[in-house]
Amino acid sequence: MISAYTGTQVREAEQPLLDAGMGAVLMQRASHGLATAVVRELRARGQRLYGAGVAVLAGKGNNGGDGLFAASFLAARGMRTTAVLTAGSAHPEALAAFERAGGRVHRLTDSNSGELAAHVAGADVVIDAVLGTGARGGLRGAAAALVVALSRSSLPLVVACDVPSGVDADTGAAHAPVLSAALTVTFGAAKAGLLADPGADHAGRVEVVPIGIEEHLPWPALRRLESADLVRLLPQPRRRSHKYSRGVLGVVAGSATYPGAAVLACRGALAAGVGMVRYLGPPEVADLVRQSCPEVVCSTGAVADTHVQAWLVGSGMGPDDHDQLRRARDAVDSGLPTVADAGALPGLPLILAPQMVLTPHAGELASLLQRLDADHSLTERSAVEANTLGAVRHAAGLTEATVLLKGATTLVASPFQDFYSQADGTPWLASAGSGDVLAGIIGALLAQLGSDVGRFRDAGIDPDERWAAIAAMAASLHGRAGAAASAGGPLTAGRIADAIPEVWGKVSMLT
Repeated sequence: MISAYTGTQVREAEQPLLDAGMGAVLMQRASHGLATAVVRELRARGQRLYGAGVAVLAGKGNNGGDGLFAASFLAARGMRTTAVLTAGSAHPEALAAFERAGGRVHRLTDSNSGELAAHVAGADVVIDAVLGTGARGGLRGAAAALVVALSRSSLPLVVACDVPSGVDADTGAAHAPVLSAALTVTFGAAKAGLLADPGADHAGRVEVVPIGIEEHLPWPALRRLESADLVRLLPQPRRRSHKYSRGVLGVVAGSATYPGAAVLACRGALAAGVGMVRYLGPPEVADLVRQSCPEVVCSTGAVADTHVQAWLVGSGMGPDDHDQLRRARDAVDSGLPTVADAGALPGLPLILAPQMVLTPHAGELASLLQRLDADHSLTERSAVEANTLGAVRHAAGLTEATVLLKGATTLVASPFQDFYSQADGTPWLASAGSGDVLAGIIGALLAQLGSDVGRFRDAGIDPDERWAAIAAMAASLHGRAGAAASAGGPLTAGRIADAIPEVWGKVSMLT
């Protein structure tokens, strides 16, 4: 499991070592790790090191010091190094080491940003070391002008030092202009803002360099499930399991306008291993479900008469689908674990419970927050997309439910303020019906794992937080299945469901 922390948490973890006079040691570890990562990346791209050009954009603080020390190490490998001091001054010891290694220094001014941008654009690798985790806000003045000019260039490789300058290490908010990196080398621990959009848009691949503060780190601000976590957490039937012991999911989804949503939700649930699916809905939708999924038991009955372990409600439903909306509200009122998607979201009670998993996209989350807290700043889609971590945190706090925000990076927040970030998919997942399949996967896992408290405790997850972990597991499976089904090209939602069993099997084989 990847653990990520706020910049404040990392700085507090560094403090005991700084108090012990180890500040210089920490900087050397960080800069050496940065230099090693640059070398490894260049080699992976088939580029020779000797004679390669390195340009460092260095701020005046410790982040700039890390970049300058790293460049001095690279100069010792025969690379040509240039530094642009964006604030006119720099970390004294690092600058001295850089100059001793033969590096050339340019001081940025209001009048030479265009000239220096052209010079930097000719380098083989650009190291962004202007602003670090302690910065608030973005680049200004000549530094901003330099980055704007560089952003218009075709840079071969940009490596961010700790965080891309302008990305908030705590929240992932991005203060333009930001020079997007192919690789971010971050120190001590991953930063939460690198694993949440829009920060993740600019971070590229994230590599963590240990510097010796790890034992001082607190509970993480954000976590990401990896394959080993899925191995421990995904359910596996036992020799004497039967369809009821493997979980029964009730589905209230689809309408005359969007009947396919019910089909896709049921297909996602069946592919994710649930023992049985019971569908409640209009006869014409039920007929379509039977044709596509003959395993599903269909009915036009009531929630109270349907025995299940969990519910899925809302996919493909609109405000005029009164019978389905009534069933959805009854499912929510049952107290059973429930995933509420799309059309169910506007009609939910204001206060829910942790076993309720809400699955909005950014626009739906903005509408939900508008209904719950109209005076808050996160009531427009653009505002949610600019601060995804803050938005999902706020929604979970207001509703007391588990909230999964769909997107390129899927975020999950529990009402206890435990957070997960998953980015296992492909941009091709942005297609109609993809979210219906995801809802089905979540529902299937809720039905199978909702009562299995021990499984999560054994994995080091607070049982009260298991609903968020289940949602994150589903997001990871969905993303992996989408990537497998796509194989780099377009895909449809049905193919995501088709790919789930194979992806599940490959993960299980890792044991």
